[in-house]
Amino acid sequence: MENENDNEEIEELQQILREDSSNFQARRRLAMVLLDKGFNEEALKQFQFLITIFPNDASLYYNMGIVYEKMRKLDMAEQSYLKGIEISPDDTDFYYNLGLVYIDMYEFDKAIEQFKIVLETDSEDGNSYFNLGLCYIKMRPPQFDVAKICFLKAVDCNPHDIFAHFHLGYIYKNEGKIQEAINEYKIVLDENSNWSWSYFNMGAIYFEQGDMEQAMLNLNKCLELNPRDVEAYKIFSQILVKTGRATQAIDLLRSALQEVPDNGDLYYVLAQNYKLNNVISDYKYNLEQALANEDTLTMVSPDAIKHELSEFDF
Repeated sequence: MENENDNEEIEELQQILREDSSNFQARRRLAMVLLDKGFNEEALKQFQFLITIFPNDASLYYNMGIVYEKMRKLDMAEQSYLKGIEISPDDTDFYYNLGLVYIDMYEFDKAIEQFKIVLETDSEDGNSYFNLGLCYIKMRPPQFDVAKICFLKAVDCNPHDIFAHFHLGYIYKNEGKIQEAINEYKIVLDENSNWSWSYFNMGAIYFEQGDMEQAMLNLNKCLELNPRDVEAYKIFSQILVKTGRATQAIDLLRSALQEVPDNGDLYYVLAQNYKLNNVISDYKYNLEQALANEDTLTMVSPDAIKHELSEFDF
């Protein structure tokens, strides 16, 4: 019903403009409805027209920047927000959105500058602290210490920020603070029990710590929520082999390939399991399938698989 009402409103606004093209209130409303409904090209045309009439209206540049972001025309989005800042330099929404654009452009130094401007006006803007942390963690090399400070500030501002808690878990794990990492992932799951990545990360931690039971519990939950998680299958199959359940590992990997049928890593791991069980024909077949899907290989190079195939007399 909502979509029908939206379409009716679009048609009504278009009819108004056919009768009176100078009804700028109707045109603004049409542009916003089109933007909201994802008709990006049509919305852009309306904003571009309105800007010819109202060249100093900062809100038009703001919304046009959003359209360009949705269209992944990041250079144009950047120019729209910069023009908006020129017209309305005290409006922090422009700086915030510009920061997001720079993150997408991997221009992290520029993004940091924008979020710091926002925080000069609002020192309790948790979203800006989070995005600052994201910039520092995505830099090469990452600045984990600074990122952690930003994420901690983000959760101080908003204790329910699951994204900040998730990244804190990642940082604590890298620091070797295992229990702190697990605590952060549990906070994420308390807020959103469907966050499969938290289950995966906890499963990986428990696996590294040698707690196979907890690792399997968390990886199983991860796969219930995301049956296409290749990395979860890979770790789960290792656990099954380590705990003397090689046949179950093969069954798991075969099920995984039903979910992700063209993954070279899964074929390669399955091949190694068949090798362990001395099922040579299936070992060879799955090596060949791994090679046929070499674009998804991350564990081993295609040349290494070719060499492995050449070493055995089948």
